[in-house]
Parts: sequence; structure tokens; C-alpha cells
Amino acid sequence: MRSKSLALIALGTGLAVAMTACGANTSGGNTPASDTNTNSGSGGAKVGVILPETASSARWEGFDKPLLKKALEAEGLQADIQNAQGDVQKFSTLADGMINAGVKVLIIATPNSEIGATVAKKAEAQGIPVIDYDRLNLGGSSKYYVSFDNEKVGELQGQGLVEGLAALAPGKKPAEIIEIEGAPTDNNATLFYNGQQKVLKPKYEAGDLKLVQSKPIDKWDNQVGGTTFEQILTGNGQKVDGVVAANDGLAGAIITVLKKYGLNGKVPVTGQDATPEGLQAILRGDQFMTVFKPINEQAEATAKLAGALAKGDTAAADKMATGVTKDTTGNRDVKSVLLPAQLITKDKVKVVVDAGFVKATEVCVADLAAVCTELGIK
Repeated sequence: MRSKSLALIALGTGLAVAMTACGANTSGGNTPASDTNTNSGSGGAKVGVILPETASSARWEGFDKPLLKKALEAEGLQADIQNAQGDVQKFSTLADGMINAGVKVLIIATPNSEIGATVAKKAEAQGIPVIDYDRLNLGGSSKYYVSFDNEKVGELQGQGLVEGLAALAPGKKPAEIIEIEGAPTDNNATLFYNGQQKVLKPKYEAGDLKLVQSKPIDKWDNQVGGTTFEQILTGNGQKVDGVVAANDGLAGAIITVLKKYGLNGKVPVTGQDATPEGLQAILRGDQFMTVFKPINEQAEATAKLAGALAKGDTAAADKMATGVTKDTTGNRDVKSVLLPAQLITKDKVKVVVDAGFVKATEVCVADLAAVCTELGIK
């Protein structure tokens, strides 16, 4: 599973930057709808989109759904966007319905690779091209993949942890590290881990850092992540110098535990997604960094790819997907669009707000008014 992204292409326009939140529990000003079905009334070829869930991440309903709808309609396509709510059987049923309805392209962000591979095989048997969205389905057959350079995201997390240790625990050797990773069934979590280890492994081997324990968290469950972290922390005599948290949701659960033991603000914690809560935690000093990923670019690139495929223009699609991602399970190269991300620390929170990713009012709550003013966030 430890696959490597080999190339990067940034497709996107100057639309307002929106949010990606792999494990966030909020979506800023957007509240996940209880009815996740969206059938666009626009004309043009119908494109089916199946999103994975809402329980661990509000990104899918709060951001991917409206941005994909807007981007697909801008390409003259009719968007049928539905959410499986973490139910593998429902995911399969939704896919069957879209295939039977004759969608021209199927875009899938799956709960796991097994169901993704099954759905792709069914669609392609009916001549329907499939795009893996955000998560590559290992062992699958989808011809295209659109996501961020997820191994690079992990490198940014590793880099952020090292910077945080230099700021909060200068000269401490070995600094004791706990790693709380994403779901083992999510290939992105593997890529994040691989990227982190590019930075951290040499430091473990050199004795600069000491790994206390590394644990993946099934389904990116924040509550389980917090409980797991506390068990590791207490088992280590309540000692830790730095924490790798794979996203802001897990970071928030970890920070709750650190507060319990009076360690918050003393231990650098990484994150990912640039959620309002994550950014607040950074401004308070409880979280050291997050990773900012402009999801509008992901939606736009996917829509352009789908537009070409709906017309049967694979040559145009191939010109867009110039990156390559290795499917190590299927032993194949998948044509990819891989987008860049940015490391965000306290002095960079303004960048996220200025981009329109989140509103200043979502970040600059009462206790943070003074620091927001100091940083020019408004």
C-alpha cells in the first residue's frame, strides 16, 4: 500500500478557494444536510457522483458536494450527487442505480478500496468511465484519479512537527513522539504516513526523535483517536514531546486529552484540513500546524476531466491527467491530477481566511479577537 505519487499538476482557476476536510467534524458555515441526494436540473450529459459519508468528515456535504455541482454544471453536465453515509451496501446500491440510469461518467469517493474496485468494474462493463475522486481504489480499474499530492501533504506534516519541536522543545534529544494516523483502509492515510516518514524516519534513526507508538485509527474516528492517544500517553508515564495527528479532527481529540494533563500548548500537534476549529487551535497555541488544500481546484479538475470523458474524448482527458499514481495492489499506473497543498502555522492563518476558505468570523471568536487583530485577520 505504500504507494508513491510520481507527478503533480495543478489544474484550477481563480475561483474562491474552498475547504477540504478529510476528518473534520464541521464545515465552517455549512451544515451537512440530512438528505444528501442532489439531482441537478441542468441539461447535458448526466454524471454520477457518490460521496462516502458525513460522520467523520463534513467536507463531503459542506464543500465537495456544492463545489462539484457548480463545477460540473459549468462544464454543461447534469450532476447527480449522492452520499453513501458510510454504508458499503448503500454505496453499491447507489452505483447500481446510476449505472442503470445510464450516466456517462461515474465519480467515486469510496469508504474503502474493495467496494470502489467492485463498483468500477460494474461501471466499466457498461462502458462508463470511472474517476477515483480524492481516494485511489487500490486493486481497482478506474482509469483516472484526482486528488492532492497526498505524500507531499504528509511531508508537510513531518516538517511542521520538526518546526514545532524546535519552537517548543529546543535541544530535547530524543524528543518523544506519538503518531495517530488515519484509517488503514484509506490509501490517502498510507500516503500521508509515507510522506511523514520521509521527514521523521531519518530523525528516529539518528536518535533525535524517539517513536513512542504509531497507531492508525479505523474510520478516522476522532473519539477513538483521542482514547487511543490517551492510552499511549498514560502508558508512557504521561510524557510526550510531539504528536503527529493525521488531520484536524484527530488533533482536536488529542488536544482535549493534552488539556486534561496540562500539556496543551507545550507539545506541538500537527493537523490537516485547515478547519475553523483547527485554525482556532493554532491561534490559541494548542495546535502547531495544519495543511491547507483548496478543494475548489479538485472539483474543477474533476469536472473538466468528466466533461472530456462524457464526450468520449480520452485524448483530452489524458492531456489533463499528466500525473501518475502507482496502484501497488493492482500493479498498475493510474493517470492522475495531483494538486499542491500548503503548510499553515499561526503566522499563515491569514492566508486561509484571505483566500475565502473560511470566514474571519468563524475563526476569530471572542477569546481570539486580540490575536486576530494582531495578525491582521479580518
